[in-house]
Amino acid sequence: MENPFYLYCIIGILVAEFLLTTLLNHLNARRFAHPLPEEVRDVYNAEAYQKSQRYKRSQYRFGTLTSLFSFLLMLGFLLFGGFAWIDDLVRNWSDGAIPRALLFFGALLLGSDLLHLPFAYYHTFVIEERFGFNKTTLATFFLDKLKSWGLMIVVGGLLLSAIIWFFEWAGAHFWLYAWGTIAVFTLLMNLFYSKLIVPLFNQQEPLPEGSLKAGIENYAKKVGFDLGQIFVINGSKRSTKANAYFSGLGKQKRIALYDTLLHDLEEDEIVAVLAHEVGHYKKRHVLFNLAASIALTGLMLFVLSLFVNNSALAMAIGVGQPSFHAALLGFGILYSPVSEVTGLIMNHLSRKFEYQADAFAKETFSGTALTGALKKLSKNNLSNLTPHPAYVFMHYSHPPLKDRIRNLKA
Repeated sequence: MENPFYLYCIIGILVAEFLLTTLLNHLNARRFAHPLPEEVRDVYNAEAYQKSQRYKRSQYRFGTLTSLFSFLLMLGFLLFGGFAWIDDLVRNWSDGAIPRALLFFGALLLGSDLLHLPFAYYHTFVIEERFGFNKTTLATFFLDKLKSWGLMIVVGGLLLSAIIWFFEWAGAHFWLYAWGTIAVFTLLMNLFYSKLIVPLFNQQEPLPEGSLKAGIENYAKKVGFDLGQIFVINGSKRSTKANAYFSGLGKQKRIALYDTLLHDLEEDEIVAVLAHEVGHYKKRHVLFNLAASIALTGLMLFVLSLFVNNSALAMAIGVGQPSFHAALLGFGILYSPVSEVTGLIMNHLSRKFEYQADAFAKETFSGTALTGALKKLSKNNLSNLTPHPAYVFMHYSHPPLKDRIRNLKA
């Protein structure tokens, strides 16, 4: 390679990211056995606390192993010609830029997923099973994989094809058309995700009439929130862990309650959780996050347009001939530090938004009920209640439980 600068940058980024991840995980693991803060001391009894310790250590060891495997796989592929081998294969199969790119990325993503399949199996059927979380059957596990691959082929393939077509048609300005297409797609997914994607994996049933539904409707009327539809998802099909979320915008808003949430929480606690989600809408956090996501995508595509025609960038991953798909892969790795920085900013804002949504739930419904819900969910999920501040800063989109409780009591 005549100009190895980009190759050295790519290797440096991969090594730096692996070392940083390993360090943060180690620092976080050292705090597993720290005394629980006063605010969360009543979450676990002695037996549950010991179980949570074992769960966190199992997750830490598993995460270290999978991170090392992924790092060595990527580095080995880069240094020993793996990308070049796949590139040569797809060039023999097709002459078109779009089919070559689809085959190239399809082979990489499918191959990577297959190589990581034993890890996913072990995590689901050994670790999660050992601690009582797993409800997934083998049939569901593999069917989920097939459905995910199908979505990747259809949705990812269409978006990648559109981006390459814009590149060949519009040249340096391709990023504007690609940005517009992805922005429309992002908006449509926010509107119709629950109607189009969720049913592929889970059943959704309307929440039955009763005191819970009446309580939710009364609260929504009190705060002037256009409720939309309330559905129950069969989350227990895969895990005992509970969840709830809002999706959609405008008239497409939908509340989704996991059946595990209905089992774990009292009715006032469920309403408090939903009041928190309503707070995100009332404070316009949902719109902000959507706009920020679209803006960051535009930034990435603009920077890509400045580098995509650089043959040295494409050949830095070891391929014999420059191409759009090779440049896109090299750019993706080189851009990852920028993504880390923007991710840190978004995480910081997200934690701030969580405090605001908690305060909204406290003011409009009950801080006590929300506190009880958060404690129960943390207990049932064996959550880490003593995370390292650096780990929180880098990875947490929600504040630690103790900080949320302090905020609710303030």
